[in-house]
Amino acid sequence: MSKGRILVVEDDFDISNMLRIYFGGQGFEVQVASRGADALAYTRKQIPNLIVLDIMLPDMNGYDVCRELRTTPRTSHIPVIFLTQKDERSDKIQGLELGADDYITKPFDIEELKLRVQNAILAATRQTQIDSKSNLPSGRLIEDHLRSLMHSSRPWVYMDLKINHFDAFTEVYGFVAGDEVIRFMALLIGEIIDQHGTNDDYAGHPGRDNFVYISHADDPDALKQALIERFDEEVKQHYSFIDRERGYINIPDGAYGEQQVPLMTLSVGMVNTRIQAFADIREVTELAVEDRRRGISGQDSSASNILTSW
Repeated sequence: MSKGRILVVEDDFDISNMLRIYFGGQGFEVQVASRGADALAYTRKQIPNLIVLDIMLPDMNGYDVCRELRTTPRTSHIPVIFLTQKDERSDKIQGLELGADDYITKPFDIEELKLRVQNAILAATRQTQIDSKSNLPSGRLIEDHLRSLMHSSRPWVYMDLKINHFDAFTEVYGFVAGDEVIRFMALLIGEIIDQHGTNDDYAGHPGRDNFVYISHADDPDALKQALIERFDEEVKQHYSFIDRERGYINIPDGAYGEQQVPLMTLSVGMVNTRIQAFADIREVTELAVEDRRRGISGQDSSASNILTSW
């Protein structure tokens, strides 16, 4: 199992390739970007657990990359370690003031860098409550972001997302396959934000089969529809060919032998500050869950013809 995903932002091929090989051998997934713009594009598509960031890049300096990461809600929690030839005290202070988690100068000891990487990832997981599977914020971080929005005059929508029949899927396919679905869901939300949302949109993972998406886009209904349609279609890749073709899976049942359970779908509940004012974040989350449940109860009854008592 991967220890985490590292993004190395370094234009020196020898260094970036050495880090890719070394950390790959240590059990990490490693992605390399040689330009700052590429690094920002990668983080929009797939959130890394940590970024090793060179300051001297061909298109923009590492300080600007770090500033962009810290001011974007989706990437503000990612630990950043500056890797640079600069050893001036003022350079270190500037990096730390921008929110970098650590700073190491070239030439460096690879074992020391490994320990700093491991410690930064562990500290971020403990302190900021990042879900280890989706690498999205959970718990307190989501609440803090919602509280900050309550004081904003800018309109936003809160979406409560739930993967239907996830437990049945993991019972048949196992927890490893379930983890892959969680990572797929996180990637999908990131792609929807990138294609249809705004830079200030926010995704979170309260736990298990439940996600949240907060958007400032002008057409939230289109976002909601895109999420549902893409999930319902693309999640089928996680099933066997036979299950995809028949549209359900068989769950062992002691009393009846087997039960037929539909393939996973996505339900979304939404509240919109353009339409209604809210007193506190609990009201927001409860109304979104209520809206989601109303949507489930109003879905096509064909699902209930497959699933009788699961």
